[in-house]
Amino acid sequence: MERILVALGGNALQQSGDRGRWDEAIRRMRATAPVLAGLAAQGDELLLTHGNGPQVGALLRQNELGESEIPPQPLHVLGAESEGEIGYLIQQELEPALRRRRVDRTVVTVVSRVEVSYRDPAFRHPSKPVGRYYDDAEAAAVRRQRRWVMREDPAGRGWRRVVPSPVPQRWVEGPAIERLFEAGLGRHWIPVVAGGGGIPVVRARDGRLVGVDAVIDKDRTASLVARQVHATVLAIVTDVPAAAVGFGGPAPRWLGRVSPKELARLSEAGEFAEGSMGPKVDAVLEFLRGGGRRAVITDIPCLRAALGGRAGTRVAG
Repeated sequence: MERILVALGGNALQQSGDRGRWDEAIRRMRATAPVLAGLAAQGDELLLTHGNGPQVGALLRQNELGESEIPPQPLHVLGAESEGEIGYLIQQELEPALRRRRVDRTVVTVVSRVEVSYRDPAFRHPSKPVGRYYDDAEAAAVRRQRRWVMREDPAGRGWRRVVPSPVPQRWVEGPAIERLFEAGLGRHWIPVVAGGGGIPVVRARDGRLVGVDAVIDKDRTASLVARQVHATVLAIVTDVPAAAVGFGGPAPRWLGRVSPKELARLSEAGEFAEGSMGPKVDAVLEFLRGGGRRAVITDIPCLRAALGGRAGTRVAG
């Protein structure tokens, strides 16, 4: 039996062209759930994380459209809302898939805080784009009225708000979930945790944890969560079957089994794009350096084969 953290992203939750309707989300998750149920049916302990970019983007837009009647909420609150929304979606679709496999496990969503340092350089240099694109006049207005940091898109699509992306340091709810697994309850529960990288919080001088408007990279948080619960396997699910050298070019070379040393060399050579495959590769290497046994990068259709050593990018510590 292995303890597997599956970090859902890409077409596991939403595909390009989807408009964000609830029926679309159900359809995507309904296709993903049987694969996860199959892992549970093998007897493996599962822990799930997920992305939340499109969902938070929609909530930000709802904030804008409704602010004349309803006060807008801070970004960290919207992160919490999305954790509940997506956790509910996973619970609704995964539990029936488990029952069809005659697997008696309950899916439990834990709204999760992740502590970051207010001294993190990211707070002085915001870099993570969030929300929609703005034209020149709109960008000037929100910069003046809301004091947002705005950055022009290199592809000429307009301006976007950018927020800090600090390094995750501690998953606040982690010790409780770790005790759950130590007590053998991983055979009965499947926790869904730290969605979208978790809710970023900093510690105030009086010891309280205070939410901050930032976005923690979800893959770095997945690596942290996996290490904190002593997972043996980290599976990062994206919308391509594996990591590739020369991705986007005429002849990409898909990576199968690769050593941590070789993967690090390729990363240092700039083969994995920042904001795309780069953070996933970094998360895998960090997990293995922290004592993880093995990791895979793949898509949902190939996940079980990748975990069985027959597909995806596979890296062993």
